[in-house]
Amino acid sequence: MKLPHPHISFFCLCVLLSSSHASNTIISPVSAQKPCDFPAIFNLGDSNSDTGGLAAAFTPPNSPYGETYFHMPAGRFSDGRLIIDFIGTNFSHGANFATASSTIRLPTRIIPRGGFSPFYLDVQLQQFSQFKNRSQIIRNRGIFASLMPREEYFSKALYTFDIGQNDLGAGFFGNMSVEEVNESIPDIINKFSANVKSIYNLGARSFWIHNTGPIGCLPYILANFPSAKDSAGCAKPYNEVAKNFNLKLKEAVVQLRKDFPSAAFTYVDVYSVKYSLFRTPKRYGFELPTVACCGYGDNEYNYSGTAECGQLATVNGTQFIVGSCDRPSVRVNWDGIHYTEAAAKFVFDRISTGAFSDPRIPLKMACRRALID
Repeated sequence: MKLPHPHISFFCLCVLLSSSHASNTIISPVSAQKPCDFPAIFNLGDSNSDTGGLAAAFTPPNSPYGETYFHMPAGRFSDGRLIIDFIGTNFSHGANFATASSTIRLPTRIIPRGGFSPFYLDVQLQQFSQFKNRSQIIRNRGIFASLMPREEYFSKALYTFDIGQNDLGAGFFGNMSVEEVNESIPDIINKFSANVKSIYNLGARSFWIHNTGPIGCLPYILANFPSAKDSAGCAKPYNEVAKNFNLKLKEAVVQLRKDFPSAAFTYVDVYSVKYSLFRTPKRYGFELPTVACCGYGDNEYNYSGTAECGQLATVNGTQFIVGSCDRPSVRVNWDGIHYTEAAAKFVFDRISTGAFSDPRIPLKMACRRALID
């Protein structure tokens, strides 16, 4: 079956990643080592790292998406850049296969007849496989060869993953109880591991795997599922599901290390960093973390699934475009589901140091050579 490719986004950036983030967090033996020589990055995931995939395949997000950095919609479900954008500035080659609304497992409802992307993880894997083969055909023909990664790049590249939130959301919005969603997690993680193994078999050796964030802190959960709150104002039962997902994911990463000792698997605790923005926002210069910056809703979270960011809404007979708040730079949540650029930069600055990684190594050292050395 011929799979679609129009949503693949290429990283053609040559800016070196500053090493300043890691200066005080890594023990001296690691700090003294040379950084990994990653020639490319390949990303698979959902809207947390989608730089234009879903927008290219379906309807792109409207203004005010992209207003902070791009000053126009740029295919990202944020006001600006995502975590992957900050990671990607260190690479001159690569491709991003992530699409918004993607899941690890085959979704039961697919766009346009449902809320989830047809480019779930299995499909992203197939697209990567085809990209690997076709990019070398292009290189061999000499057409746009400089834009294509060299064959040896695939084994030396960094492979990043940020996916799983929508599998949990699919359960919640599919009328599954918290207990039932928890019971589904082992199968979700098994599917994830199977895809990682397949990418390993295609030559990948360096894996940077994000866990899922505190879904119970997001307005789209808070507004739709009233439940017990924790001290940060987040839905505690839903965050417990995310924590369970992360526990099983970490166990799976440990097993992957045992199965493939020649590879480097870095588990990144994004949850803890994101949750700190909800627990102590003022400490980091943020405010109203559980309130959507771009949204409209008759609730304390400024969110409604019928009046979403950038869309035309009607209230009391009056039509208007749902707009954004005055200062996205001090807000955590952008549209009820996704984070602002300011929050994404905050997360990147902390996870890139290795302070939230297992093993405790910075992004620039997340290769097998660095671990052995």
